Amino acid sequence: MSGVVLMGQRGADPTGTPPNQRVRVSASSGGDALGTGHARLTVVATFFAIAFAIVAGRIIDLSAFNDDRGTGTSASVATGQSVRGDIVDRNGVVLASSLAVASLYAEPRRIADPALATEALMAVLPTLDHGQVFEKLSTGKSFVWLQRHLTPSQQMAVNALGVPGLGFRTEQRRVYPHGALAAHVVGYAGIDNHGLGGIEQYFDADLLGGGGQVSALELSIDVRTQYALQEELALALEEFQAIGAAGLVLDARTGEIIAMVSLPNFDPNQIGTSLADGRFNRASLGVYELGSTLKILTIAMALEFGTATLESEFDATEPLRVGRFTIRDDHPESRWLSVPEIFIHSSNIGAARMAMEVGADRQQEFLNRMGLMSRAGVQLPEVGTPIVPKPWRDTSTMTVAFGHGIAVSPLQFAGAVAATINGGWAVPPTLIKSQGPVDRQRVLSGETSEAIRRLLRLNVLEGTGTLAAAPGFLVGGKTGTAEKARGGGYQSDALVSSFVGAFPMNDPRYVVLALLDEPQGNDSTKGFATAGWTAAPVVSRVISRIGPLLGVEPVDTISRTAQQALFISLDGRTAGAAF
Repeated sequence: MSGVVLMGQRGADPTGTPPNQRVRVSASSGGDALGTGHARLTVVATFFAIAFAIVAGRIIDLSAFNDDRGTGTSASVATGQSVRGDIVDRNGVVLASSLAVASLYAEPRRIADPALATEALMAVLPTLDHGQVFEKLSTGKSFVWLQRHLTPSQQMAVNALGVPGLGFRTEQRRVYPHGALAAHVVGYAGIDNHGLGGIEQYFDADLLGGGGQVSALELSIDVRTQYALQEELALALEEFQAIGAAGLVLDARTGEIIAMVSLPNFDPNQIGTSLADGRFNRASLGVYELGSTLKILTIAMALEFGTATLESEFDATEPLRVGRFTIRDDHPESRWLSVPEIFIHSSNIGAARMAMEVGADRQQEFLNRMGLMSRAGVQLPEVGTPIVPKPWRDTSTMTVAFGHGIAVSPLQFAGAVAATINGGWAVPPTLIKSQGPVDRQRVLSGETSEAIRRLLRLNVLEGTGTLAAAPGFLVGGKTGTAEKARGGGYQSDALVSSFVGAFPMNDPRYVVLALLDEPQGNDSTKGFATAGWTAAPVVSRVISRIGPLLGVEPVDTISRTAQQALFISLDGRTAGAAF
């Protein structure tokens, strides 16, 4: 038989075909069928291979080039942003961190009805601009951003719309748990994860860590101290209707900045709505004529160069005339004054005469040595450049002696004062927590530093700084009230009032500075806006609050032992053991 009969079970055809109609297939026809099947299988296999290649290519495209491609509504792919390291305070409290959040994009070429899609989006994201959204969705582009950093509820709402061509990407959003607290120190990062101010900008590369997670950056700031200083300055800002305020707490031994405040401030979580005045750092970027607080350095300078001792006296019987200028005292004693009297009565005339005996050249050298002639070297991009007299005439020598004619930042000045009380060592101010011995340079003798400590304590006991006294703490300090320079002269009703204090004066550790920009007197100050009435009480309250937090134990400030240790008489004689 030349063919093969295809049969089911024996004796019957399963199809029911009669035996005489059974199909016969020749060997040659069977070969044709197998060839056809093989060709069809090859086509199908080729189709699936191409399909898998397209899918694989799409996956690679999304993972490797996701900065300008996207998928459908439920897609959530990372943008490849580096995760910024945390910023923490000296005790590990988080000041800045990063969260993974969804950002909404669209593929306009896949949007069938831009108008309908726009209306749907506006219903769940009403803050979007209707015109801009419609314009973006109508472009036919392959990718456009619609809104960055959605909340989880916003993402769910958009996802529920089911609009093809919309998608999400996971990005890093910088968050600041304490809001405006320490905002000028920490700074802020932009929507693209790069630092744009403060520590965030200064250490941008370090915080990004080359694309990987980095360990937390430890600052010198203590949030408890920061809060106390900010709250007290804010209360004074409101009470005296000032246009701004600044303050610092500085460790005089290590240079660590324990607190730095500038008001008004801003919330880095809402940087888009902040005002330029709020972002301005008055503590490090602002420079001011600080008035009589500079007498601390004038007296230290005279003692250091040997042109005066604590027992020296200077003629302050009448105003000092220099060319067309006249130097007066606010509260004239109209007599010869000893150095301690010049300090506690804040005599401009006495300070000017002391500076003239030192001379202009040595005065400039001394101020440069104390860090007031150049920008402070702190880890912030916002650092002010001091304004110094050019040329430096005799009138400059005299006016700088009592804080006019030279403008410096509060940060600079706090660092200079630290050197006058810590034994005579210049320690660079820092916002990074100290991990060991610090670099320091001797700029004053120990004897001069001891004399300044006694004078600062005397001023709080008997001079212009009595309202800075804090029960339980040996506080010393100096007031400074300066008229603001405007239009080639000085404006008597626009003051910068500041007080720089230190504690505990028998073993100085911390410098505390408070500054109010254009405070207004009120009934509680008898109408005065000067530093003794406005800034000194701020320092008193701050020290009372932060002393225990910083481990400074209260003492009996009126005991005989406490008084003897820091005693200095108005004629310059001292008693008590050396520090």
